[in-house]
This record gives sequence, C-alpha cells and structure tokens, in this order.
Amino acid sequence: MKLSHLSLGICLLLPISAMALSTDSEQPVYIDSDSQQLDMKSNKVTFEGDVKLKQGSININADKVIVTREAETGTIQIIEGFGDVATFSQLTDDGKTLYGEAKELHYSLKNDQLTMTNKAMLSQDDSIIRGSVIRYRISSQKLIADGDSKGRVSTVLQPQQVQEK
Repeated sequence: MKLSHLSLGICLLLPISAMALSTDSEQPVYIDSDSQQLDMKSNKVTFEGDVKLKQGSININADKVIVTREAETGTIQIIEGFGDVATFSQLTDDGKTLYGEAKELHYSLKNDQLTMTNKAMLSQDDSIIRGSVIRYRISSQKLIADGDSKGRVSTVLQPQQVQEK
C-alpha cells in the first residue's frame, strides 16, 4: 500500500529528539522512497528504494528504512536503515557535522542510542572510528566501538590545531 507524503507526515511528525540540533526535534520528518508499505498491526512503515529521511539537519539515506511507532501514542520508537551503505549525518549545536555509515543503522529513541553494525564508521571533523559495531549514546555523547573476530577497532584522532584550520 502506498501512502501519500501528507499521511506519512502525519504519522511521523513526532520528533527524533536528541539526534541533532536542538531545533531539529521541532521539525517535521520527510521521507522519500520508491515504495512505502504500512503494516497497521505491527505499527511499522517500510520504505524501500533510495530512501531519504530528513528532519531538520538530520539526514538518513538507505536502501530500506523501517520506522516502528508505539501503538497507543503513535510516537516513533525505532528507526532502522539497511543498505550496501546506509548513511546518516547530523549538524550539532556547535556547528560540526557528525557523519556515520554502516550496512545497518538502528536508532532507538527510547534508549537514545544509535547502533551501527557491519562495516561501521563514525566521523567528526577529520577524526574517524571504524569497527564491526559502533554504539553511540546521543545525549551523553558516549561511544563504544567493537571489532569482530576478523578485525580490530581503528581510530584516527586529529590534533586540535588541525581541526581548527
């Protein structure tokens, strides 16, 4: 079943609060895709084909995005992105861009955590972290990165004077 952008906007208007600029949570969610399917029993909306999600300065691009809402209140609980490379970016309150990519992105609004799995990478300025799994607690800005049996976590930290140029 295809949904119009108007009905989609109504069902997804609730904020993705701590993921970006403090004003982003006040912005509507826009999603464009080749196809959209709504499963009313599970309260899931599935978007497929060059999916682009935007809310304020938040951008998620993936081959497939699944949005799960809470049945009683309609609030967004989980946003999942899948693809050969699923990407996200956000502009922080201090004007820096946080960029991540992986084959799978899982954002739990309830837990305020973004989990990237399978060839995960997170960067800000010129500093980069790569691992099998990266978990980022958004409001507390805490990160845990893990390697797998085939690889370790790789980190590149740029000196402060390089970041300021």
